[in-house]
Amino acid sequence: MAYSVEGRRRASGGMLPLLALSTVAEYYRLPWKPPVTAGLLAANTLVYLRPSFIDPFIPHINEVWFNPNLILKHKDLKRFFLSPFYHLDEPHLAYNMMSLLWKGIKLETSMGSSEFASMVFALLGMSQGVTLLLAKSLHVFFDYERAFYSEYSVGFSGVIFALKVVLNSRDEDYTSVYGILVPTKYAAWAELVLVQMFMPSASFLGHLGGILAGILYLKLKRSSHSGLDPVSMVVRGVTRAVTWPLRFLSSLVRSRRRRITGRGRVGRGQNGVWRCQSCTYDNSGLQSVCEMCGLGRGRGNGWSVNQRQTHSSSSDIPLDELRRRRVERFS
Repeated sequence: MAYSVEGRRRASGGMLPLLALSTVAEYYRLPWKPPVTAGLLAANTLVYLRPSFIDPFIPHINEVWFNPNLILKHKDLKRFFLSPFYHLDEPHLAYNMMSLLWKGIKLETSMGSSEFASMVFALLGMSQGVTLLLAKSLHVFFDYERAFYSEYSVGFSGVIFALKVVLNSRDEDYTSVYGILVPTKYAAWAELVLVQMFMPSASFLGHLGGILAGILYLKLKRSSHSGLDPVSMVVRGVTRAVTWPLRFLSSLVRSRRRRITGRGRVGRGQNGVWRCQSCTYDNSGLQSVCEMCGLGRGRGNGWSVNQRQTHSSSSDIPLDELRRRRVERFS
């Protein structure tokens, strides 16, 4: 989980021994030990513990908080790249690392260490970048400054959400998210909503940025196999992600304004409609006389509009008489 600074204090929850035990047990049963996952677990834990032999070389958490305003104002890449490796307390660290342990082992075992390492590095940069872009967009277009643009947060959960999207992208099964059964491929979205409901201090924008980064990574990977330009895919993906709320509202407005247009009655099903051969007016199947020209149905007059047949006009009504009947009908 990525947490904002509000309402959080560094505390000892006694969960590090549980994390160590889970890691040792998981690696002990594996015939091949994924090294990149182990390195990520060790790096996050060492940054939190700050042992004396590396403490002088590790920036303090106050220097690396992820804050969109400070990153853009001072072009602070240290906050951009290092904030995911910092955690506020033991439960925060243990929850993220246990999730990383399970996802990292599965992904690294299936794709190999070198590809997994490059994917994690790419997802880290993409999740931070998407989060930064979302915060800036909300600030510019909706004036959400304190809620997102000036928020402080740390944690590896943005990358973990991205890994979850990649891991579940081809899974057609169902999974349980906090007791709710959802399609596995949408588990990250369900967790995004539920986590925010039960833990309001979690960074919603950081988690959302991770999910969008995972989706963007998958699209870029598919485009690289199909020969498409990856730069164009990045621009298109980011643009669609940022403008999604506006497109959603626009679709709602269009659906309410949509009207059925055409000749004949509006809103009737096509199966109960017959067309007059004289004036080509579509009449209800319940009518025996054309509502436009008054010609009776029968003697070859009238056919379903679903039947794409060509019929020659069998009416002997003069053109002047037909016009007169139309005027009388609408007078």
